[in-house]
Amino acid sequence: MQSYDWIVIGGGLGGAALSYELAKVGFAVLLVEQNQTPDNATRFSYGGISFWSGTTPLLQQLGQEGIDLHRTLTEELGEPTHFRELDLILTIDPDRDPQTIAESYNACLHPPTLISAETAAEMEPLLAKPAIAAALHCKHGHVDPEQTIHAYTQAFLRLGGAIEWAKVTDFCWQGSRVEGVIASGTLFTGANVVVCAGGMSRALLRSSGLTIPLYFTQAELIETPSVEVKLHSIVMPAELKRFQMEADAAQPDKVPIWDQPDRAVTVPILDVGAVQLVDGRLRIGQISRTLTTPTATGERETSAAQMRHAIARYLPALEPLPGTWHSCLVGFSGDRLPVIGAIPHTQGIHVFSGFSNPFAILPPLARHVARQAAGQPSPMLDQLAIDRFVGTGTNG
Repeated sequence: MQSYDWIVIGGGLGGAALSYELAKVGFAVLLVEQNQTPDNATRFSYGGISFWSGTTPLLQQLGQEGIDLHRTLTEELGEPTHFRELDLILTIDPDRDPQTIAESYNACLHPPTLISAETAAEMEPLLAKPAIAAALHCKHGHVDPEQTIHAYTQAFLRLGGAIEWAKVTDFCWQGSRVEGVIASGTLFTGANVVVCAGGMSRALLRSSGLTIPLYFTQAELIETPSVEVKLHSIVMPAELKRFQMEADAAQPDKVPIWDQPDRAVTVPILDVGAVQLVDGRLRIGQISRTLTTPTATGERETSAAQMRHAIARYLPALEPLPGTWHSCLVGFSGDRLPVIGAIPHTQGIHVFSGFSNPFAILPPLARHVARQAAGQPSPMLDQLAIDRFVGTGTNG
């Protein structure tokens, strides 16, 4: 039986990018993913790259590294990611103060510009001008999420990486050390195991008695087939509710609820937005819920109706389009930063999960992790370690 240097659990963006980067620096890597037809957060992502939005030196550095990487990633991987830069229109509702909202973005690496409703409607002809008081505008990176995963995976295989289509159900323990995984009844051994399972990371680790500050939302959206309607920009609200919901759900008084089945940690929210992929498909969303049972969702017909009603206000041409409701798990931590590194008090098991802004910062972080594993220290990773939550009341 072959033993690997690294076993990577999860074939979304995190697992695909990290597997590739680890193989690129010379490690023997096994990627384990349960679904050959993915239904993860990457599959249903908008694919946006908000490289401009970092408000700390760490996030600003990663945002710049991320956009620089995406601009050359197709050439590096040998497969198209369909990278492009689009207009991002962040809508401001009529009852909100545009200037105040614009000022809330001043700390960003590249703050968006406040524009009038008229200018926004000129940029995006599908936008209903009466629905907004104004908007914020900037350039926003975008890739096709599925094509990006495919590109990473194919490049990984060309480097000699291996993929096993199986569900990880347990870790192989020798004392406090993990020496492999059990997937679909088969033991796979490796010197290191890294959990990149997104919204399922908490449940997988919890099943082995490991509690770390990773949580998840059930994200719901509508995906259309390829349509003739042309959306020229990415449209999202300037005041996203999801980030505040994530912060609320990770507060110390809420953490114990996560270990109770069939609970709603916070009330659901709806952030109205849409993006069109290169192939003409639209993704319209999104409702986010914090339900403690990973397989729980909202009622699909009610949820779809809510999203259609909401998008009709801003982009009325999208409301009647045929489309299918989908739900997926999205992982997050308590501070909008990912959780990366070894799990304390164990050996051989690591985490690479909880990305709230994945396409912007995950690819460069995968590169940093791989290079550090190969002996090139990356001090920035210390800021993303699990032990940053110790003593905060949110470390589990």
